[in-house]
Amino acid sequence: MLASLKQEQNKTVQAATAARLLLVDDDRVVLATLADGLRDAGYHVEVAASAREAIEQIGKLPPDLAILDVRMPGMDGIELAQHIREHTQVPVLFLSAYGDLTLVRRACEHGALGYVLKPVDIPQLVPPIEAALIRSRELIRLRESEIKLNTALAVEQRTRMAVGVLMERQRLDRRAAFEALRRAARSQRRKITDVADEILNAAEALNAPRPPHHGEP
Repeated sequence: MLASLKQEQNKTVQAATAARLLLVDDDRVVLATLADGLRDAGYHVEVAASAREAIEQIGKLPPDLAILDVRMPGMDGIELAQHIREHTQVPVLFLSAYGDLTLVRRACEHGALGYVLKPVDIPQLVPPIEAALIRSRELIRLRESEIKLNTALAVEQRTRMAVGVLMERQRLDRRAAFEALRRAARSQRRKITDVADEILNAAEALNAPRPPHHGEP
C-alpha cells in the first residue's frame, strides 16, 4: 500500500523532478519530515532552520522555490520574503500554522505565490508547489518579454532620432534619411543602431557648449 502511494506520488511530480526547493522552518522535526517526503517525491531539497541560513544558501545557489515558515525567531518569514524579493528573483511559497487574513495579506503583498496551512502531508503539498513553480516560470517569461520590448523600443527611438538628425542636417525627407542611414550601415558592415548612435553622439558633441578660450569671460 505504501509503495503504491509513493509510486503515484512520484508520477504526480515526474515533470518537475529537477526542481530545487529550499525549506525554511525553525522546527527541525517538521523540516526533516517535509524534506524527506519531498525528496521521495522527486525534488532536490535543501533546508534552513533560520532566515540567516536561508539567505546564505540562496546566495550560494538560488533555488527554484523557497518554502518559508511565517513565525520564526529573529527575522520572520514575511521579512525573509521581503529580503528575497529585494535581492533575488527566487519565488516564495508560505507554509504556516497561522492562517489569519492579516498574515495572508502580508504574504501576498511580499509576492508569495501561495499560502499553505500546516499540518500538511506531501500529497497535499505537491499541487501548490507545482502551481507556484508554473506561475514563477510565467512571471520570468513576462519579465524577459518586457525587457526585450523595452530594448526594442529604445533601439527604435535611437534610430528615429538619428533619422531626424539626418533630415535636418542634409535636408532629406524621412524615407531618404532612413535609406541613407541604412546604406551607411551596409557599406560599413555595421549594425544600423551602431551607426545611429554614432550620428547621435556626433550631434550631441556639436551641440555641446563650447568651453571659453583663455581670456574670454
